[in-house]
Amino acid sequence: MSTATAQQEIHPKESMAFQAEVKQLLQLMIHSLYSNKEIVLRELISNASDAADKLRFEALANGALYENDSELKIRIAFDKEARTLTIADNGIGMSRDEVIANIGTIAKSGTKEFFNALTGDQAKDANLIGQFGVGFYSAFILADKVTLTTRRAGATEAVRWESAGEGDFTIEAADKTSRGTEITLHLREGEDEFLSDWKLKTIIRKYSDHITLPIVMKKSEWKDGAEVATDEDETVNKASALWARSKNDITEEEYQEFYKHVSHDFENPLAYTHSRVEGKQEYISLLYVPSKAPFDLYDRDRRHGIKLYVKRVFIMEDAEKLMPQYLRFVRGVIDTSDLPLNVSREILQSSRDVDAIKAGSVKKVLGLLEDMAENKPEDYAKFYNEFGRVLKEGPGEDFANKEKIAGLLRFASTKADTDVQDVSFKDYISRMQAEQDVIYYITADSFAAAQHSPHLEIFRKKGIEVLLMSDRVDEWLLGSLTEFEGKKLQSIAKGDLDLGKLESETEKEIQKKIEEESKTLVEKIKQTLGSQVKDVRVTHRLTDSPACLVSDAQDLSGNLARILKAAGQNAPESKPILEINPSHKLVKRLEAESAEAVFADLTHVLFDQALLAEGGTLEDPASFVKRMNSLIS
Repeated sequence: MSTATAQQEIHPKESMAFQAEVKQLLQLMIHSLYSNKEIVLRELISNASDAADKLRFEALANGALYENDSELKIRIAFDKEARTLTIADNGIGMSRDEVIANIGTIAKSGTKEFFNALTGDQAKDANLIGQFGVGFYSAFILADKVTLTTRRAGATEAVRWESAGEGDFTIEAADKTSRGTEITLHLREGEDEFLSDWKLKTIIRKYSDHITLPIVMKKSEWKDGAEVATDEDETVNKASALWARSKNDITEEEYQEFYKHVSHDFENPLAYTHSRVEGKQEYISLLYVPSKAPFDLYDRDRRHGIKLYVKRVFIMEDAEKLMPQYLRFVRGVIDTSDLPLNVSREILQSSRDVDAIKAGSVKKVLGLLEDMAENKPEDYAKFYNEFGRVLKEGPGEDFANKEKIAGLLRFASTKADTDVQDVSFKDYISRMQAEQDVIYYITADSFAAAQHSPHLEIFRKKGIEVLLMSDRVDEWLLGSLTEFEGKKLQSIAKGDLDLGKLESETEKEIQKKIEEESKTLVEKIKQTLGSQVKDVRVTHRLTDSPACLVSDAQDLSGNLARILKAAGQNAPESKPILEINPSHKLVKRLEAESAEAVFADLTHVLFDQALLAEGGTLEDPASFVKRMNSLIS
């Protein structure tokens, strides 16, 4: 009894339905990517290369997985009569459960966001599909049926998977003496160009020349006007590590194709840096900045980005120890001579060599971004639109590079009064007024709330620029970044407002006089609001609004407290300070009101309006409506 027959008794042939997202993705791919059919070969070869890398890594701990065959390669073959194209590797292979998990479902964070982002425009959707990463599924662009036969290294049973790329697939036991995976594409009508030796070799050299494994095909020769395959193998690609070659020997196209291999992205990178470090540490790094953010960018638990090699031997993928979280969008490879081939994640955690490589790599990436910001501002604007919020995590994570990261950050401001984040701290400082010595900012839960905040009134009147911060991460950023180039960052919604030399002595004298004249009113409002407020005082911030809420200098901002609450975290209890504008008509009416009930209603409405203006929510909306109706009628 053959192995396959024995396994069929345990696992008979089954028909299974694709996950709903897979069905949707297959239809999108076939229609949206059909004009770029050559990527099919590139994607399947990249997958085969990854399978070989995984075998190398697992075999470091278990050499028996090589099964007396350590010469890893990828083989491409075609059959004109059967109209099939086959891509085979002797890499790690897959078990039955792995086939079902890897091909039948899409287990990716960001899947829902990906499908929500689709527009119906084939060109735009093709880019989105490329960002999402599709790999194996691209086979159905060329094939109306795909057969996959695989055996995991070290296992005895093999499995055959087959599908027409519609609603379901079959899976059954199979006979396969060698480990690895063989994918056979049964080509659609009209795809006979992929049954040409010359065509296939051209595609391989164009897209996969950098693959470190030999990509092997049978040599062909012309006989009687026809292309005939011989029994002699031919390595089609260069089969050398691209990153190890001299930069002068690598074309721009090769750099771009290598990026697409390591990232499984369809678009070219925005920028890259290729460097060789020699001396105390020896390593090569080839690091890329993508042009688009992946859909799982904000999943901080997902490990992705850098492939680690030791002396050209692949060790592990997604080596998070080599790049900090705030640079998790960086893709590429690092190849070192300073680590043992059996390096483990535990060794990575405690290795000084790894720390030095990480520090050097971070410096290279930040330098690349600085160069882009200075010399290619349009590209940097694209980068920041995609990755700016992630970069803002940097000052809190990377103290050593805090100032350098801060110089790369961009914000919206009252200068342009738009939500475009294009103002750097240096831009702001260059425009500061002669007597100004701090960088003013305001945080809010939306750009509109920041832009229309009453706290801005005195700043707009005096022409003082304020940074408008409305990303959630801004509150985290400001917890660790308190100054830039010696200039303190100051919230205009926290603590006493002291404009220093930006106010004249005459203005200060007038403010003191107003405070003295308003003492009785302030005390009465304070008694009416009771425990709702920490204090009540006269404002110097407002010119048009009757009142605003501010946080004490040492308390959490109202916006941060709301963010923590929305995230289900307990924020320290802090009460706001109500500041009133005695020159406003509503406050004057309040001061003149003799009926205690009406005074109380007006006071509570004033407080609630100030809370709403800063994006807060009312504890008792019904009472607010009741008071408003009473006052209006």
